[in-house]
Amino acid sequence: MMPSLSGPSCPPAAGGKPRRLVILLHGLGADGNDLIGLVPYWARRVPNAEFVSPNAPFPCDMAPYGYQWYSSQDRSREAALAGVRAAAPILDAFIDGCLAARGLEDRDLALVGFSQGTAMSLFVGLRRERPLAGIVGFSGRLIAPELLASELRSRPRTLLVHGTEDPVIPYTSLADAQAGLTNAGVPVETVTCPGTGHAIDAEGLRSGGLFLGDVLTRADP
Repeated sequence: MMPSLSGPSCPPAAGGKPRRLVILLHGLGADGNDLIGLVPYWARRVPNAEFVSPNAPFPCDMAPYGYQWYSSQDRSREAALAGVRAAAPILDAFIDGCLAARGLEDRDLALVGFSQGTAMSLFVGLRRERPLAGIVGFSGRLIAPELLASELRSRPRTLLVHGTEDPVIPYTSLADAQAGLTNAGVPVETVTCPGTGHAIDAEGLRSGGLFLGDVLTRADP
């Protein structure tokens, strides 16, 4: 039986029924509470959006607490690809359920990921039949860019943000992801955060909020 996801959420700042949705995907060893704290920084940019921050589906196998999308004990490319492939149907089903419950479509949704959550956002978001409004990825990587030529199904606007002093996922991953997305025809913007480690700094918060506001505040029908 496929695991189901749950976690904290915040209703639209403007009140009423959500007309947009932002799903926040945390990193290894964290939980949904980790990224829901970003909402106060971004809610005014997307006042009609609900924010949902699910816990990843599996207990973290590298810490006595928290969750993971996939195991990172084996850091090989093959293991990472197997991990995101196994978790992708779980996330896809969660996205489908969230949209259906709110009467929304893929174009009303943005995915925001951190670290492992970025890998999941990119893997799933680029393989959905209909394009999302956008993807924001902090301190992450693009898994198996060579597969995009045969597996990519949509090209949502994407923003990647990475700190130059990241000790967990090297800053060079930003250029690698940018190249892979560009070669696949995905419109991608990048933000470099000098001196920042494996974290979201003030510039990352600002850039993420501006991007979400841009992709989610198109005119309502």
